Amino acid sequence: MARSDLSGQVACAVAEVTSGKELESHAGEEELPPASVAKALTALYALDSLGADYRFTTQILSTGTLSGGVLKGDLILAGGGDPMLNTDHLAQLAAALKKAGVREVRGGFMVWDGALPRISTIDADQPDHVGYSPAVAGIALNFNRVHFEWKRAGKSWSVAMDARTTKYRPEVSMARMKVANRALPVYTYADRNGKDSWTVASQALGKGGSRWLPVRRPADYAADVFRTMARAHGIKLKAAKRVSSLPTATLLAQHHSPPLDLMLKAMLKYSNNLMAEMIGMTATAKRGKRPRGLKDSAAEMSRWVRAKYGVSAIHMVDHSGLGEASRVAPNALLKVLVTAYKAGRLKPLLKSFPMRDGNGRIVKNHPIRVTAKTGTLNFVSGLGGFLATSSGTVLAFVIFAADTKARARISRAERERPAGARSWNKRAKRLQQQLIERWGQSYGT
Repeated sequence: MARSDLSGQVACAVAEVTSGKELESHAGEEELPPASVAKALTALYALDSLGADYRFTTQILSTGTLSGGVLKGDLILAGGGDPMLNTDHLAQLAAALKKAGVREVRGGFMVWDGALPRISTIDADQPDHVGYSPAVAGIALNFNRVHFEWKRAGKSWSVAMDARTTKYRPEVSMARMKVANRALPVYTYADRNGKDSWTVASQALGKGGSRWLPVRRPADYAADVFRTMARAHGIKLKAAKRVSSLPTATLLAQHHSPPLDLMLKAMLKYSNNLMAEMIGMTATAKRGKRPRGLKDSAAEMSRWVRAKYGVSAIHMVDHSGLGEASRVAPNALLKVLVTAYKAGRLKPLLKSFPMRDGNGRIVKNHPIRVTAKTGTLNFVSGLGGFLATSSGTVLAFVIFAADTKARARISRAERERPAGARSWNKRAKRLQQQLIERWGQSYGT
């Protein structure tokens, strides 16, 4: 650690899983930001609250009567908190609506997102344009991201905003982009007349390109795309209105998510923030405590983990680890990992973590096998999980590194690529590899 040239603090702890005996600890009681390592806690919380077979359901409902293909009432797109809903699924729901006999809707088109509280962004300290901090609500589409594409057209650019998947590419009207004649800032955002209104600096565009931008109005986004899909099946819907409560209605079509254990595996593999927040808040609601927001729900998760695992040094402000105010001590998380390993709950969900040499190249057939959850913020790096030595001994470990002072000096506009953060995080990851190598060699028998 002394040779790592890391500013800030480093804390770590390692234990043998069978006995739970702590083998090494350095500043193990120090509470540091866990970053996305926190998603391991969220996975355990969701499994305990919802069960591995839990599925989220998105529904198409109707009021009134259906006769001769005409619905004399309202059509409702009702979100069920599914963070993996995408454009393909809305297309399937539109096809199912036609199959149910609907040809015309005389009433209005409503969208309900009240299964979860509405939150404009996961972390308000992040820049407006980063796709990993979108809005959260009871309905989500394409991880609440919209695809922005631009191409050079003469002396200007043609731009498009769509909800693409590999199969569909419907343009959306609820998100708009305007090219502005400037160099900086690259993006600006405003909620204007019920639309996500963006501008982009012309001098940043070049000949062409694309990126995913966050959606701030998830209900409008999903409703916009569903209208397009319904229209493709000859069903014209009026502009959607968001409703705060669900009326008594008839089920016409529905889509079920994959089971929760598969969703958690994907959440941990891709470290998806929106999945963590929606699943975490759903778990809190299932426990009979409907959250008012992310902090409220994360506080309930923190109380749960302290009660279930007998640890006190875990204080979360969200379920994803994106908020830098979360604090976790390595010793506390280590105890959670050891208990979870014995119960067989977490390790099957974690992805393999490759061992690398001093130059960062993956070492094939390395004798130490690691499954873990990584966590990365600017000047924050974490890793927690399990390592199996060549003799078969299994160790649980937690490594946190954070330079909170350097992070505090970053302006909001610089959060995407601040100076010095990349090299700092690279050194932190090298230290993680060295510690794992040490533990695997020292405690391999």
